[in-house]
Amino acid sequence: MPRWVVLRAEGEAEAFRYTVHDELEGTEVEALAAMLSIIDTFAEALTESGRRRQRRQVFRVSERRYFIRVHNRMSVEEAHFTLAELAADTHADDLPDTVGD
Repeated sequence: MPRWVVLRAEGEAEAFRYTVHDELEGTEVEALAAMLSIIDTFAEALTESGRRRQRRQVFRVSERRYFIRVHNRMSVEEAHFTLAELAADTHADDLPDTVGD
């Protein structure tokens, strides 16, 4: 079964920091649906009144990359999310050791 990671990048200009937000197994459709669920709840306000005041903007960069901007009362949070498929693994029998083969 294919393995995926949802990468999250935060920062400004060249100071972006990338982290693995979640690891998933399944088809591409299942992994994409899981990533979209993560995006839909990113930085969501905890209260109903907070959610009413909050503005959320989601930009599709590509089929597997999204940029989200969340405007709260006193702050703005932004992040890039990317869905990436595991392509090589030196300890997996069903995957090549390198991507260059």
